[in-house]
Amino acid sequence: MQESGRRFLTRAELAGVAGERLAGLALAGLWCAGDPAALAAPLVAIVGTRAPSEDGRRLARRLASEIGAAGAGVISGLALGIDAAAHEGALDAGARTVGVLGGGHDCFFPPRNAELARRIVAAGGAVLSPYAPGCPARPWQFLARNGIVAALASGVVVVEAAARSGALNTASWAADRGVPVMAVPGDVGRPKVAGCLALIRDGATLVRDAADVLAQLGIAVPPQRPPAAGPAAPSEPAAGAMLALLGAGPATADALAAASGLSAPAALARLGELQAAGRIEAGPDGRWRRSPG
Repeated sequence: MQESGRRFLTRAELAGVAGERLAGLALAGLWCAGDPAALAAPLVAIVGTRAPSEDGRRLARRLASEIGAAGAGVISGLALGIDAAAHEGALDAGARTVGVLGGGHDCFFPPRNAELARRIVAAGGAVLSPYAPGCPARPWQFLARNGIVAALASGVVVVEAAARSGALNTASWAADRGVPVMAVPGDVGRPKVAGCLALIRDGATLVRDAADVLAQLGIAVPPQRPPAAGPAAPSEPAAGAMLALLGAGPATADALAAASGLSAPAALARLGELQAAGRIEAGPDGRWRRSPG
């Protein structure tokens, strides 16, 4: 994320937006790409396995979207799987989301989520790291990353986690700090939910939907709106140029920005709008393509 305009935030600067949530962590500060003001709102951490079921992925995205629509932000670790789905859900709702990396910004890991990170920044969120930009991601660094996610969160929700997983490490950090821990249940025979069931057995709040999360954290549920006639994609020339290019096949965000004539941040924001409207989707190779149907 060399183009992200990152800067180092001291503990005093972080306290100015996040209060004392980071108290007790051995941390000089955090590197930040994006807007530190994203830390000011209540943040709900949504974490889980890197290889979720499709149901788990959809649930995490829907939870994040509904939590974001209620006015809270979403924080996670920008990993594959549940983390990525949570960030996507927040973006769907136009809510700010915060990602915390296990390495430096210039050694972005996992590379597949670098574009998602750029979209987070373009949408007013933030991508944080306790590590210098050139520091590669190493396995043990993710444990410290998990502690930062838990510390900044008003509550932690675990969606699909095995008996041994990084998500349970995040939950442990949260429990030690008095941050509410919640978990989504599942069939007892599924290994991917064994960790969630163990958390519930040990006292975590059982979560069925976003309303359970919001009630646990004391966040008001917004009134229901009547269903819209259907999503409408942006129709200005820039969006039209993007859709025309995608008509020839998948394309990168850079190619779409060039075709639209927009700056990179503006193009990423427009791509997010088109995705929310159901017109396009991001593929596993990081390229964008038209949605089927």
